[in-house]
Amino acid sequence: MSSSEVAYVGIMVGAGTRDEEPTLNGLAHYVEHTVFKGCLTPRGENVTARQIIHKIEGIGGEINAYTTKEETTFYAATPVAHYAQTLQLLADMVLRPTFPKQETDKELGVILDEIESYEDSPSELIYDDFENLIFHGHPMGMSILGTKKSLHNISRTPTHALNWVNTKYTTDRMVVFSQGKMSFDSVCHQIEKAIDSATSRQHSKSQVCRQPVPVIAPNEQTFKRHTHQTHVMLGGLAYPLGHKKQLGAYLLNNILGGGSLNSRLNLSLREQKGLVYTVESQYVPLSDTGYWNIYFACDANNLNACLDLTTKELKRLREEKLSSLQLHRAIQQLHGQMAISAENQENNVLAMGKSMLYHNISLTWQEVFKRIENTSADILQDIAADLFAENHIFTLFYA
Repeated sequence: MSSSEVAYVGIMVGAGTRDEEPTLNGLAHYVEHTVFKGCLTPRGENVTARQIIHKIEGIGGEINAYTTKEETTFYAATPVAHYAQTLQLLADMVLRPTFPKQETDKELGVILDEIESYEDSPSELIYDDFENLIFHGHPMGMSILGTKKSLHNISRTPTHALNWVNTKYTTDRMVVFSQGKMSFDSVCHQIEKAIDSATSRQHSKSQVCRQPVPVIAPNEQTFKRHTHQTHVMLGGLAYPLGHKKQLGAYLLNNILGGGSLNSRLNLSLREQKGLVYTVESQYVPLSDTGYWNIYFACDANNLNACLDLTTKELKRLREEKLSSLQLHRAIQQLHGQMAISAENQENNVLAMGKSMLYHNISLTWQEVFKRIENTSADILQDIAADLFAENHIFTLFYA
């Protein structure tokens, strides 16, 4: 619950890119786009793409969706007074889409343009290529957007999208998340009403069957790109969701290059040496695996210097235990970042939905921080030794 007059509500489905066949790569993302093109009401009436837009935008609300390797999420922000109708529309879109051919053909062009836009941005494209490097040969390494060839395969046969929804969008792999000025009983009643009226699949079993992720030997790869800078990403495999070291890895990543100006990588490569405009690191836990990476772009003449400094920071974390003061400052910084992030309702509901999907529990940020607060310098050094060992690191260059 919250005191805000704005409510957030959404549906998260545990099906994403890793659940696709290679010839239909991009299907999860295609479906995410095309459920907005038409659906049925509980009475069997058709709702057009324009009507879907007006039903949300006409009340001042906002609707959005995104696809990841493992989930597809649909959600909306709406005035509390229009909560029930917003939830019903989301349920109808997600569970009873119609995929009208004329509309989906137009949306195909939009997705193809999105791919071209992505390919024009090396700082974004390198993340996809890096995932393909560390998960090579596995569906986890496929692009979320798909390829032009696979998307044409999908669009030529309308039953592909419908079959995806029928077999993957089942309620055993689904979470409805909500935040707003409504009682819990009221929310539950509205959800039951919307889901029951939208689908007969609530008691069916999803056909999601995921392949285990193989461990492959770290390697180095270079792609020729027509870019002014050299773009670099290095990293390796890491802990999955729910691992006992997951929260420690979050803290360690924040120290290394987690987006703040006082991260070790930013201080070393940018503030002290002036070699890069952007340097950042991230840790991405997934359901049964995870990975970490560091990204920077620099002038080709500065490449070796940047690599040396990056390697030095990884070695420091492996070999030098944080002092009590350094650890205290790192924990306090993360505390402030988590508190500020928690002020954003959208961040809250999306994190809540994902936690429920994988753990069937949703902790407050304070409860999560209490667990992080117990992390010791010894634990962080152990994690650094696990993740940042030289013989565990993959490297990708755009040169």
